[in-house]
Amino acid sequence: MGVLERESYREVPVDIPVELTRILITEFGDHQLIFLKEKEGDRAFPIEIGIAEAMAIERRLKGHFPPRPMTHDLLAGVMEALGGRLERIVISDLRDRTFIATLHIKRDSEVVQVDSRPSDAIALGAAFDTPIFVAKHVLDEVLRQPATAAERIEMLRERMGMLEEKIAELSQRLSDEDFVVEAPEALVADHRRQLSEMQSEYDAIDRVLKKLG
Repeated sequence: MGVLERESYREVPVDIPVELTRILITEFGDHQLIFLKEKEGDRAFPIEIGIAEAMAIERRLKGHFPPRPMTHDLLAGVMEALGGRLERIVISDLRDRTFIATLHIKRDSEVVQVDSRPSDAIALGAAFDTPIFVAKHVLDEVLRQPATAAERIEMLRERMGMLEEKIAELSQRLSDEDFVVEAPEALVADHRRQLSEMQSEYDAIDRVLKKLG
């Protein structure tokens, strides 16, 4: 991570405004999902993030701040102490299926752009309702329909593999009698709902793949 650019403040090129619509936290396993959706459209896509970042985003959205600053709280405090303000977050690139984000930090009359993971950028901006944008070429690429049947099959197989892993994790959790008895009722119900939704999607993909041979 490092400073990408420092320039005199000028109008930032137009990107596509999006909003964080959902955080999917299973509370076990390292891979969680956040969902971004166009503010003035129907296009949406998920980004896979770590459990620590997912919890940080949720905590900061709810305004729950610990007695001593956690990493994102510390970064926000340092930025503010130096006279900076997080003006916007841009999901600026997609490289080898990895999203790249850029923090646009305004200080006096200049804007400093800093490379960041999307999860860290969104966690940092969550407490301040910082606007999020996605570069047009990134949105076009992530929603691009596979050009060939082979690409479509590979995409479905990858999705099916991810679902299989999540289903196994949820099933194991729900088969733990101690967890079912001791966990909050709402959490158990949410786990069961997620399991049902993922199993339905898995079965649908399986049917499609069997038809495709």
